Amino acid sequence: MAVPTAGDQAITIRTASGGSPRLRGGTAPKRVISVLFDTGIEEWRRGWRRASVPTPDREAIVSASDLTRGAAATTQVASDGRTAYTVLGAPVEVDRVIASIEDHLIGAGQTDVHLIVDNVEPLVADHGAAAAERFISGLRDLPSEPIEDVILGCSIDAETDPALATVFELVDAVEGRNSATAERIDRLRRDDPTTFGYVRRHWAEAQRGIEACDRNYPQSKQVHAEIVDPETTPRTLGATLSGLVTLGALDTWTETVGPTRYDLTAYRPESLWDIGLVFAASQPTDERDDSTDD
Repeated sequence: MAVPTAGDQAITIRTASGGSPRLRGGTAPKRVISVLFDTGIEEWRRGWRRASVPTPDREAIVSASDLTRGAAATTQVASDGRTAYTVLGAPVEVDRVIASIEDHLIGAGQTDVHLIVDNVEPLVADHGAAAAERFISGLRDLPSEPIEDVILGCSIDAETDPALATVFELVDAVEGRNSATAERIDRLRRDDPTTFGYVRRHWAEAQRGIEACDRNYPQSKQVHAEIVDPETTPRTLGATLSGLVTLGALDTWTETVGPTRYDLTAYRPESLWDIGLVFAASQPTDERDDSTDD
């Protein structure tokens, strides 16, 4: 049976700070394809037993996290006939992952398939944001039938590559925002809509500049100088950094009477990620605030 015509998949990212996002729950799916970038096969299988839903009737697992088997892909079927494993081995290439998913879709018939990806963060960390972007593009090119939904996990911590922020722009929904951070952002929107607009548009670029800057107490122009191909100017970046101070992601250095300096020793990367997740979850990717025009 040939794979059905490709369609435009609806893709959701579920995020978690300092841990793994919850990817299972609700009604037990009958058929699942699971893609593992971060989890071993046995650990993933044990996760079904710990979850509040039964194990799927049938599951195909594509393992891109087991790098001990060599470059050739191998597929095995468990003795009960309910689980199939494809172990890709090293090197992991996005096209091979997508091709393995397509192989497991063949013969699925009319049964709805839930596609789960355990964690895209290791893909970005190991291969760069461009690899994750190609992967998501490949998921969108998969057949719209029998796939019912696509869920991507994404763990975030202080060491997460800022380039991951570009992935949020490629999906249809982002889940896992911090409610306290959302309340602070709503307050900024009400009290200072201009600064809110700058932060909403430029938070990811500000994050890249902060991460790249090796000064403890830089001015905005010094942070701006570290950004490759910036969209901001030093002035608009300064307004963005000011908003991030208000939202608690960093502080200003008070021991100066000259231009504002930012205290990067007080930088809180987890807070900045929470800010970005709120914007990614609540704003269309093509929306732009008129007040941020340079």
